[in-house]
Amino acid sequence: MTLRLAHTADLDAPGLREVRALLDAAFDGDFSDADWEHGLGGLHALVRDGAGLAAHGAVVMRRVRHRGRWLRAGYVEAVAVRADVRRTGLGGRVMAGLERVVDRAYDLGALAASDEGAPLYAARGWQRWAGRVHALSPDGIVRLHDEEGGVYVRGTLDPDGELVFDWRDGDVL
Repeated sequence: MTLRLAHTADLDAPGLREVRALLDAAFDGDFSDADWEHGLGGLHALVRDGAGLAAHGAVVMRRVRHRGRWLRAGYVEAVAVRADVRRTGLGGRVMAGLERVVDRAYDLGALAASDEGAPLYAARGWQRWAGRVHALSPDGIVRLHDEEGGVYVRGTLDPDGELVFDWRDGDVL
């Protein structure tokens, strides 16, 4: 099994359909069209085995304001591992590829973790953000109470501050 990094523009239609099918299966049908859109336009980490696509994750550029400064965040999206190969290290391989991109191309990394995914990110050194989380919405800055406690960051930030993410349709984060 090899890890391949590819931009969305380099994935053909059948490849994108395969990624979407993996995500739909991994999230038990709870992966929305908005979730799909959030994972496009950046770099994808793909691991294949003899049965096809075994694992996927993406990193896209987001803007996040912290302590009055807008930063370029490598935002991790759509991380999934096929059910028959979970707990074999493939999630870590995907994250290693994405973290390399985050560390070299962005001011910081960020992601919103599911309860199932949080242990993977924490074990890899991602820090749970304990501060407030907001989004710059069309109606101004709104607090995202439901996201607080589930956001993880990679990089040095003042933990007493707040994060204000750029707006996007669908789920904000």
